Amino acid sequence: MTIAVQAARPFRAIGGLFAMALDALLLLPRRPFALREFVIQSWFVARVSLLPTLMLAMPYTVLVVFTFNILLLEFGAADFCGTTAAFATVTQVGPIVTVLVVAGAGATAMCADLGARTIREELDALKVMGINPIQALVVPRVLAATVIAVLLSSVVILVGLVGGFFFSVFIQHVTPGAYVAGITVLTHLDDVVFALIKAALFGLSAGLIACYKGISVGGGPAGVGNAVNETVVFTFVALFAINILTTAVSVKVTR
Repeated sequence: MTIAVQAARPFRAIGGLFAMALDALLLLPRRPFALREFVIQSWFVARVSLLPTLMLAMPYTVLVVFTFNILLLEFGAADFCGTTAAFATVTQVGPIVTVLVVAGAGATAMCADLGARTIREELDALKVMGINPIQALVVPRVLAATVIAVLLSSVVILVGLVGGFFFSVFIQHVTPGAYVAGITVLTHLDDVVFALIKAALFGLSAGLIACYKGISVGGGPAGVGNAVNETVVFTFVALFAINILTTAVSVKVTR
């Protein structure tokens, strides 16, 4: 019996996550919307994620550009350095770097905050007062993570293109005009749209996982710590799964 209960626990967790996600999505357009909580959470996620995102975006972009440029220089195709930099930055670097930071900084903080409220029985108190915790606490946090992920992805893409330009031109001696002209060879508006959609899905999944682990925490303060660690792991797993699916769809649609 104990083995059966242990084996069913992951399935109950997945079911609970999807149930909470459905409740949050259904409550999103309904009033009253917790606008103040949304603004507070958006500012918090942006504040803790902006600097780490920029610090991670620059070396990540330089590594990608450096690797591709070596190959292009070997083939005598240095004029296409801007093409590879733009395509890699827009389709992969921007969304992935963003969600890594959002999951590692913003989502963990959301989970810890909701977990602390859960063990203090604040969520039960809200229910007694007739306030839906999903609508009051989960919906604004999930929406904040989604919006900030999209905005940060845009910033990462811009920083990546500028950083790739300076690295290619001043370090690897690529012609500035050739770099700029090559940006739009493979990367078009639909690629940018798919990149923002991917970032939104990443932020949405990170927010949902963090909120679910926070409101379902058990075991006191130690359980909150375990929930935070599980949030990071599960979010990264969801990141790679979503990245594979969205990349396959975008390649099928845009190529």
